[in-house]
Amino acid sequence: MDVVDLWRPTGRAELDLVAAARWRAWPPRLPDQPIFYPVANRWYATKIAREWNVPAGGVGFVTRFGVRRDFLARYPVRQAGGRDVLEHWVPAEDLEEFNANIVGEIVCEAEYRGPVADDEFDRARPGRSLPAAWRRYLQGGSWWRSGRLGDSVVTLYPPTETPEGEHPGLAIVGDDGAGGRFAFDLTRDPAPVLVLAGAAEEAVVVASDAEAFIARVEAGEALR
Repeated sequence: MDVVDLWRPTGRAELDLVAAARWRAWPPRLPDQPIFYPVANRWYATKIAREWNVPAGGVGFVTRFGVRRDFLARYPVRQAGGRDVLEHWVPAEDLEEFNANIVGEIVCEAEYRGPVADDEFDRARPGRSLPAAWRRYLQGGSWWRSGRLGDSVVTLYPPTETPEGEHPGLAIVGDDGAGGRFAFDLTRDPAPVLVLAGAAEEAVVVASDAEAFIARVEAGEALR
């Protein structure tokens, strides 16, 4: 079977409806939504999720799913802007048939969050000590909350989710979904980012400082 991967940026309400459909179908369009717009590449889906869904609802998701190529040929790619701004336009009345031609599950590949408020840093004990570049990242237009980087599903924490007191001098700022945890070593300046793994939580440096760590996350690089 020949399958084409498509992406779609979405907000919380739509993603909840997809989950309710067991990750197999997109919900019917609303009366003011005559067209369903899947997009042809992850870059464009990420751009919309971060620049539209996050400001509109505080969170944006990037999803991926496969559609049978012979069916998708009914809806040719349309260039809606620059070279990589590529969409398929599916009339709302065709969405049920479109869903029937989805192969496998709809997968949520990334979640982005809106800016972290000052009071969240103030309420978290290690918040004042976190590197300035990390604080700027969490307070920017959007930041990576969770998703797949390499073979790991990485989740990053806002300051109020940072565990306290477990490792003096370390600020835990994320995990890799498999027992590994990412932490700033605040005993050093600049503070490198470590991954703590294993029963003894052996530490391995994954980035020299906050800016290098952010760059790897934003580039979609594996962190292990």
